[in-house]
Amino acid sequence: MRGGILAAMLMCAAPLFAQDSASFTTSDGVRIHYLTLGSSGSWVVLIHGYTDSAQRMWFTTGIAPVLAGKHRVVALDNRNHGQSDKPVPNGPGLAQDVVELMDHLKITRAHIHGYSMGGALTGQLLAMIPRRFITAGFGGSGLAETDPALRAQAVAMDQAMPTPQGADAAAMDRFRERMASLAPAPGPPPANAAALWPDLTKLSVPILAINGSFDTPHGKTQRLWREAKIFQSVILPEKTHLTAIALGAPMTPQYADALSRFIEAFDEE
Repeated sequence: MRGGILAAMLMCAAPLFAQDSASFTTSDGVRIHYLTLGSSGSWVVLIHGYTDSAQRMWFTTGIAPVLAGKHRVVALDNRNHGQSDKPVPNGPGLAQDVVELMDHLKITRAHIHGYSMGGALTGQLLAMIPRRFITAGFGGSGLAETDPALRAQAVAMDQAMPTPQGADAAAMDRFRERMASLAPAPGPPPANAAALWPDLTKLSVPILAINGSFDTPHGKTQRLWREAKIFQSVILPEKTHLTAIALGAPMTPQYADALSRFIEAFDEE
């Protein structure tokens, strides 16, 4: 029954809830656009991936409406994306923008979930303000092993799994080529690079990872398995980095269902 309800929500062409659009200006003068949905329950902060937007990744896919049934959802357009200012064209998002968005909305604690680049920002936020999160979720992402031997073991686990074929493989090749052509040249690593990532052994925040089986899920999650106190991994069968959360019909309810179940399992309200 639950899956049928979610599938119907995701397939519905018309919005099920009225979403609000607003913006604020960050401490360095960048205007950040965001969308909110839902009127009660704990907050869920959603962070989209590189070259994407809050509208497409979370609302058009139906994920935000599913979560808004019991929660208040806010999803920002990262700087350099969507309707937010673009001080660095094709540049990445910034974790500090999420902190300031939460401050702007007076959100003391929230669930947080990011996809791909949004997952990288989620990892940084767990290092910056861990006490402000009820749960943390990584979609199409995770935290890779830093030890070379452990990294090699995780890579070997992924290499033993089936790989995408046909249209899925071609789409991923085009995606990688597009990302390589868009991304600005990387600058030197920050002096405090180690401080950008959390010490998982000291965190009590429950952590979720949702990855497609064709999206190197073990390489992204084995460190989380080893170090996080509470960790759940969801592997979506025969899904790539693109199709795990892609638009199209029929929409799969798996992603939204896994995320909503995890949030509800550890919710504070």
